[in-house]
Amino acid sequence: MFNERVSDDIFIFTSEMYVQVNAGVILTTEGAIVVDTLPFPKETQAIVDFVRRRSPQGARYVINTHYHADHVYGNYLFPEAEIVAHAACRDTLLRNGEQRLEEAKEQNPELADVRLRVPDIVFERGQMVFRLGGKTIQLIHTPGHSADCIVAYVKEDKVLFGGDTVMPVPFIVEGDWQQMIDSLRVIQELPLENIVQGHGEVLLRGEIPDALSSSVSYLQTIYKRVRRHVEAGLPRDALRKVDIEKCGKSRIPLNGLVQDLHRANLAHLYNVMMAEKATKAG
Repeated sequence: MFNERVSDDIFIFTSEMYVQVNAGVILTTEGAIVVDTLPFPKETQAIVDFVRRRSPQGARYVINTHYHADHVYGNYLFPEAEIVAHAACRDTLLRNGEQRLEEAKEQNPELADVRLRVPDIVFERGQMVFRLGGKTIQLIHTPGHSADCIVAYVKEDKVLFGGDTVMPVPFIVEGDWQQMIDSLRVIQELPLENIVQGHGEVLLRGEIPDALSSSVSYLQTIYKRVRRHVEAGLPRDALRKVDIEKCGKSRIPLNGLVQDLHRANLAHLYNVMMAEKATKAG
């Protein structure tokens, strides 16, 4: 587990077991706020221990940026906290979270002790703002990666927990490319010192404008590339020639996993466009 301090009261915990997924702790005079809880209890326990050492009041709130396992499976280790998320996050976990957890346990013994805990407090539209111990947390709905994605903006520190709305390469297989662009543009309007990405390194103030702009450009580029392939009647396999660097992103982050994310994005867009084409033809 890698631990990084991004401001006086904000700490980041990066998993070494799963794709550099990030969780965070915001310390306040009235208790801690935890943002996402990692997938594996062994690593989440390090966050629990940190909160116990640094915050006598414990964790008051846990924010889930979306429903994916790597962001919510550690929720149960913070029984004293209320969990906050988008309503669609709770709905999805209630609908199929238990089944997905049981399937995951069969694949990975590290998850044997995990118990699903769903959000207690949810919002549906736009944003929600709450204050604790001198910190103002603005939760903003940012669909694109998935329908329930939110980001958490700490106003006093100008630090954004971007969840998977902000990653080294946008990932839209369960979402929508245009919604992702709209969400990134909302983030571009915020005064920011740091962005904690859902996975990978923390973005510093000087890196943020280029990182967000390149993600918008990447999404526009892959949409146009795939559209040309579909209109030309080319098979999906032909998209293998469209490598990530031709679309404006590096192949290096997340130990190269971004290349797999890129290929999945292309295949997803192709399938969506082909389905649209078939519907119009029918």
